[in-house]
Formats: sequence, structure tokens, C-alpha cells
Amino acid sequence: MIEVRVQSADFDLGAEVARLRAGDARIGAVVSFVGTVRDMNDGDRVAELELEHYPGMTERSLEEIVEQARARWPLYGALVVHRVGPMQPMEQIVLVACSAAHRGEAFAACEFIMDYLKTEAPFWKKEQTPGGARWVDARVSDDAARAKWQLG
Repeated sequence: MIEVRVQSADFDLGAEVARLRAGDARIGAVVSFVGTVRDMNDGDRVAELELEHYPGMTERSLEEIVEQARARWPLYGALVVHRVGPMQPMEQIVLVACSAAHRGEAFAACEFIMDYLKTEAPFWKKEQTPGGARWVDARVSDDAARAKWQLG
């Protein structure tokens, strides 16, 4: 199963992983990552995080990232669910899950997808803080995480 979804609704981690594994006895490992909304960022309390995206373009970008991972590792499945719209602290934002015969491939592919998603996918984040709304800039640490995957 290869699937990419962008949605405003929350997701059920257990149900999503069960769907990824369903009926595939070849799978020896499933690795998942769930990102959540923090209540603090850059020293300020965050009351709400809102994610915006370009419909169609965002899904294509995520699909391309998954295809890059599949070209590097022998995955049986990959799932990316990314939420958009307003979210409160502790809510789930993103799920990346990968299945493979062995844990090494599943871990590497999951980390790769997440690192590329953070730097390549067209999402924009706006936080509501006591000082008002602010757009969240890309982090240098996200670029560094992505850079480790560069071939050459």
C-alpha cells in the first residue's frame, strides 16, 4: 500500500498502521512517526497552529518524496497523512509510516520521508501566540537533516 493524504480531520494511528500491514505476510517491520503540535515554540506559548497548503501541488510533492524513498529502500508500503487547518497543542499533525521486510529499511525510509517532507513539501505554518499571529520560518536543523541524505 502506498498512500498520501492531506486532510483537516485527525487520524487514528492504530487504524492507519493496521491498514498498512493488512494481509501482507512479507512485512517484518513497520516504523511510524507521528508529529504533534507543541505548546511552546521559540520561547512563546502557542495557543494554535494553522497549516496552509496548495491542494494538488502538496499531494504531488509528498508522492514524489515517497517515490524517492521507494527507489532507495525495498519498501512494501508507505503512508503519509498530513493535516491542514487549525490545530491545538497536543493534536497530531503528521503520520509517516513505512513497512519493509526488515527494520533498517523501514527506519531509514521513514526518517528520509520526514526529513524531505519538512523541507520540500509546500506547507505554511502560522502560530497564534500571546503576542499575536506569526508565520513559522524553516529551521536550519531541518535543512541539515535533509542534507545527510544527499548522494554524491
